[in-house]
Amino acid sequence: MEYRVEELAAKAGVSVDTLRFYKSKGLMRQPRRVGRIALYDNDDLERLLHIRALQAKGFTLVVIGRILRGEMDAVDEALVEAVMSDPDDQSDSGLEEFLSLAELAERAGVPVALLAALESESVLIPRRHEGEARYTDADLAALRSGLHMLEYGLPISDVLELARQYHSATRAVAERAVALFDTHVRQSLRRSGIAEAEAAGRLVEAFRQLLPDTVTLVAHQFRRTLLAAAQEHIEAVGDNAELAAVRVEALNRLESAGAVGH
Repeated sequence: MEYRVEELAAKAGVSVDTLRFYKSKGLMRQPRRVGRIALYDNDDLERLLHIRALQAKGFTLVVIGRILRGEMDAVDEALVEAVMSDPDDQSDSGLEEFLSLAELAERAGVPVALLAALESESVLIPRRHEGEARYTDADLAALRSGLHMLEYGLPISDVLELARQYHSATRAVAERAVALFDTHVRQSLRRSGIAEAEAAGRLVEAFRQLLPDTVTLVAHQFRRTLLAAAQEHIEAVGDNAELAAVRVEALNRLESAGAVGH
C-alpha cells in the first residue's frame, strides 16, 4: 500500500509535524513523488513505528539515526537500552516515575527557575526518557540533601561552586570507567564470536552488575576521604570540647549513620 503524508502519520499515531521533523533529521527516506504528492509505503510505516519504539525506550534521535543506518547492531542497542534504565533509580514498587523539571520543583518545593539554573550548571543532570529530559526520585532525594546544606547556613554560591568542582572531577573518572568497560568488556564480547543475542545479554548483565559496583566503590572512597578531611580539619582548628565530641562521633556513629541514611 501507499500512503500520503497525512495517512502515514495517522497510521503511526504521530502528527504530520512530527513526521516532517523526523524527515528533516534524516530518519525517514525520501518518498516517491507523483507530481507534488509524496507517497510512502509499508516499509516507511515500519520504519516510522521503529523510530517511535526506540524513542519510547529513551533513545535519542542521534542514536536512533545510527541504528537505522546500521552503525549500531543489536548488541549495542541492548546496551543503550540498559544505560537508559538506571537500576539504582527504582521506586519501592519497582517502577520508575519520570518527572518533568516543573514536577520536580513542585515535589521539592523550590522555584523552577532555581532548578533550571542548577541544570544549566550540570549540578542537576537529567535522564533521557522518551526523548525528553526527565528526573526520578533519586534526583528528588539528592536535591533535598542539597537543600539541607543550605538550611545549615552554607551560602548557595559556595554550594554551587563545590558542585561544579565535583562534577568536573567525577566526569573525568566516569569517562575513564566507561572507556575501561568498552575496551575490556564490550569489545572483548564482540570479538568472542558468540551469537549476537547471547553477546547482548552478557553485555547488559555486565553493565548492570558493574554500574552499582563502581558507584559503591566511588561513594565509599569519597565518604572515607571526606571523613578523614573533616577529622584532620577539626584537629587543626577545634578546641578540646569539639575534638572530644568529633572523635566519639567518628568512632561510633558517623559513617554507619551516613550509610543507613543513604
